[in-house]
Amino acid sequence: MSSNATARGGPPLTEEEAEALLRGICFKTGPPRTVGAELEWLVHDLRDPRRPVRPDRLAAALDSVRAVPLVSALTFEPGGQLELSSRPAGSLMECLDSLAADLRAVRAALDPFGLGLSGYGVDPWHAQRGRVLHEPRYDAMETALDRTGPAGRAMMCDSASVQVCLDAGLDRPGPLGYRRRWELAHLLGAVLVGVFANSPRHGGRTTGWRSTRQALWADLDPRRALAPPVDGEPRAAWAAHVLDTPVLCVRTEDGPWAVPEELTFRTWLRTGLPRPPVTDDLRYHMTTLFPPVRPRGHLELRMIDAQPGRDGWMVPVAVTTAVFEDDRAAQAVYEAVRPLARRAGAAPAPRNPLWEAAARDGLADPDLHGAALAVFTAAREALPRIGASEEVCRAVAAFHERYVIPGSCPADELQVVTS
Repeated sequence: MSSNATARGGPPLTEEEAEALLRGICFKTGPPRTVGAELEWLVHDLRDPRRPVRPDRLAAALDSVRAVPLVSALTFEPGGQLELSSRPAGSLMECLDSLAADLRAVRAALDPFGLGLSGYGVDPWHAQRGRVLHEPRYDAMETALDRTGPAGRAMMCDSASVQVCLDAGLDRPGPLGYRRRWELAHLLGAVLVGVFANSPRHGGRTTGWRSTRQALWADLDPRRALAPPVDGEPRAAWAAHVLDTPVLCVRTEDGPWAVPEELTFRTWLRTGLPRPPVTDDLRYHMTTLFPPVRPRGHLELRMIDAQPGRDGWMVPVAVTTAVFEDDRAAQAVYEAVRPLARRAGAAPAPRNPLWEAAARDGLADPDLHGAALAVFTAAREALPRIGASEEVCRAVAAFHERYVIPGSCPADELQVVTS
């Protein structure tokens, strides 16, 4: 047992060591300098997206994409969704330009197969598409999430998102301080859910949610997709949350991975069963937690639906970056969204009244509409200050005028198009 532990990353980990490690690695403070984005896409037939893509056709196309030289990291989700993860970029435009170039190359590789990338938060035409990746991680994830219902499989195979990654911030008070940015991310996050909601239909039916994807995350399992309390010290709150969330799996060298029930990482540390955990187990455990904002040294904002159009993904990345990286915009947006805390109440995101309203109603909710107007005003003023191109500024302005001002979101149009 000890030899397996050593092979997996050193000697057995103590509870005190685990807490110290979590406090040290999850919020790396300093001046905000870098931005990144992760773009997930559903892969559909170009002629008729309602037509299921055969597994052999999808596999051949994805093999072709793997051969394309890219700057971004290329991965695939369990249902065959394609994901591009940018490198940390020194500016918004560096991030956007790099991802745009890689997307052009990926689309060119898919085109001979008659396939393309579709920007929806969940697949509007198909449900439970089935896994195309059969790996120990996803086998264990499916087993664990099946215990609480079908949301896990739908999340794994049918969903796609735009994720924005930003530095944690400064270790001091103020709009660029990491405590403020942590709080801002959870309040602004609900606004981003409502603004960019783009998944009102799933498997050919209207679900009653403007962001069905967010509803799936809220229904995922009792704790894995929840935020920790955001009114305390972020490092301590996150460390406690990680240790008190059940492990999804215990990896083994041979055979299927164990999928225990209700074994928190803290209990695993204290009992050493079924084998003593090591540092690598803790790092892996963190990758199996899916809160709306995940601290990974930087902040990973995970609540935004994939967006329509070839370049629609640029708008949420630009808006979110602008209101975090520009100190004037950060202060203005914080003041605009701070009153939403009363609406959220004490329950963690995304299972509180604020986040539920965002997923269900989008900007039809008056509180979220008012906050979204303030967010876009601040973002549009800040974008030129952080070096955004005229093209990006125009795209944000067009989205503002098309959706935010009238109190709408992409989901409202998608319900009509796909009905």
